[in-house]
Amino acid sequence: MGSMNKFINNRPHKKIDYSNYYFILPAFLFYIIFVLYPLADTFYTSFTQWSGIGEKKWVGLENYYNNLNDVKIISSIKHSFILIIFYSFFPIIIGLAIAGIMVRVKVKGIAFYRAILFLPQILSMIVVGIAWRWIYAPKGPLNTGLDFLGLDNWSRAWLGSFDFALPFVGLIGTWVMFGFAMILFIAGVQKIPTELYDAAKVEGAGPFAEFFNVTLPALKGEIIVALVFTVTLALRNFDLIYITTGGGPGTSTMIPSMFIYKKAFQMNQVGSASSLGIMLTLLIFTLISLILITLRDKK
Repeated sequence: MGSMNKFINNRPHKKIDYSNYYFILPAFLFYIIFVLYPLADTFYTSFTQWSGIGEKKWVGLENYYNNLNDVKIISSIKHSFILIIFYSFFPIIIGLAIAGIMVRVKVKGIAFYRAILFLPQILSMIVVGIAWRWIYAPKGPLNTGLDFLGLDNWSRAWLGSFDFALPFVGLIGTWVMFGFAMILFIAGVQKIPTELYDAAKVEGAGPFAEFFNVTLPALKGEIIVALVFTVTLALRNFDLIYITTGGGPGTSTMIPSMFIYKKAFQMNQVGSASSLGIMLTLLIFTLISLILITLRDKK
């Protein structure tokens, strides 16, 4: 026993070299100053009444209570969930359809078409918003086309309609996001072994059976990535709504981020805006967690 202790005590101890951490220290300090500190300050401010100038007055959970009991804010959250349909579900369905077609049909110059379809994703949302606001204008291309086809009774001020403003803004999101989903799924399809498709054809599987039994299961990881990215973008959307409708007409296209902007910079209710920002962050985190827990592989 004594010899064993002597061996342990005489065993060389490996020194930990902490010098490598010095290389990440500047980035870590940058992260603390510009991410963690503002987040902590926003969290504290959410419990106060503050106009942006002067001292902060502690009010506890009052801001959260008021936000949860504000009918307009609750309605804006519902609008965000509607936008998820346009920003997430529709683009994913379109992207999967294009990926499934590409498995069966070989298109010449496919790289060119992919670049064109992906183009909306790299455009500035300010440019996108201005362009589509012109398209939807009463005298814009959309109404002009309807008039040309003899459907002038369908013409209207799309972004000025209480019934059509939100879904038509959502369609802009679909146009922007489906290129991202398409590229993601096409890349996923290319890694699927061709032997699986050959086996499906030998078994007599048609296009739909092949898609649901081979392509779709193999793209599960890509679908999760697309859902996380698009759902997050739908919930924190601001610039497109701000440029196209400004939250109107009335509050028919108001979303939480617009309320945060108005409360903080127009109504001088920074504390209330901070609490709404924290609530929006928690909502995004909860939805993303549910997506990951529900769709991840069970071991």
